[in-house]
Amino acid sequence: MQASLDLNCDMGESFGPWRMGDDEAVLAHVTAANIACGFHAGDARTMHRTAELAHARGVAIGAHPSLPDLQGFGRREMKVAPQEVYDFILYQIGALAGICRALGARLRHVKPHGALYNMAARDAALAEAIARAVRDFDPHLVLYGLAGSQLVRAAQDAGLRAANEVFADRTYQPDGSLTPRSRADAMISDPVQALAQVERMLQGGEVVATDGSVVRIQADTLCIHGDEPGAATFARAIRHALEGWGVEVAPAAGRA
Repeated sequence: MQASLDLNCDMGESFGPWRMGDDEAVLAHVTAANIACGFHAGDARTMHRTAELAHARGVAIGAHPSLPDLQGFGRREMKVAPQEVYDFILYQIGALAGICRALGARLRHVKPHGALYNMAARDAALAEAIARAVRDFDPHLVLYGLAGSQLVRAAQDAGLRAANEVFADRTYQPDGSLTPRSRADAMISDPVQALAQVERMLQGGEVVATDGSVVRIQADTLCIHGDEPGAATFARAIRHALEGWGVEVAPAAGRA
């Protein structure tokens, strides 16, 4: 069993009077908060409040930038040029970094959201644009990407620290990519099955794909989806299991 693991959650995805998830409850169990920056969800007040809550709990704050797709929650692919993506990333992480500065906190990592995350996992040019934007903004930021993906490689090539991200509640394809959400077997709803998947990742460095094949995988950080029902309960169960296995739960980007 590996010695340590970061436990991150996508959050701050409420917008105006509309509420999504229970961020405050989830923050009791995770070590890193990926805060939406307004393009797929979130707004200035939500960003501020979520960053404030995370900072108060000592949870590492990260930007969760997306394609500009509020209606589709950032989960629809768009035809975008690498330079556009570079600018999208700078714009969004700059906004959250400003809020962190006002709070006396520090932005520590960046994790792209949704369709942009999956596009950058396989498209080297988009991955390079994201990594370059993160490096140009702050070379000390950690870039989170799908384990073994183009985004992780681009981060390393840019001289950034990369965190290989894995998922408890998502299924995998034989090439190591995530099963598209459009498929019925994309999500793992059974907590026992999800915990078994995490244990195998940490014990053997592998995950079983939907076709039964075994995929080698590196796990630096594990994602909890804050928009899923029961996210706080799931986060608590994951953390309890990790600690029971003797795994230290610690942020990939260092203590906040």
